[in-house]
Amino acid sequence: MSHPASYSIARDPLPDHEQKQAALSYLHEAWAEARHDGVDGDCLAQASLFTALAELVSTYGEDAVAKFVEGLPARVRNGEFSLSLARQ
Repeated sequence: MSHPASYSIARDPLPDHEQKQAALSYLHEAWAEARHDGVDGDCLAQASLFTALAELVSTYGEDAVAKFVEGLPARVRNGEFSLSLARQ
């Protein structure tokens, strides 16, 4: 029994800023679909934070991520995550 050959086109990875834009686009689409299906925004946010932190821990380790999140309260208070400021 033969299987169809799969071909992948080798391409250079996107620059970091383009990868971040692509990731935001994918997440926006997934978020919109989940909201359309009735998933609560708060549940999505908590699941997203868990998933993001778990990925960071698996990449950088617990100590590095703990140090990173120590700076989050000040960033939140400074409005870095407020949509009204981010759009300006």
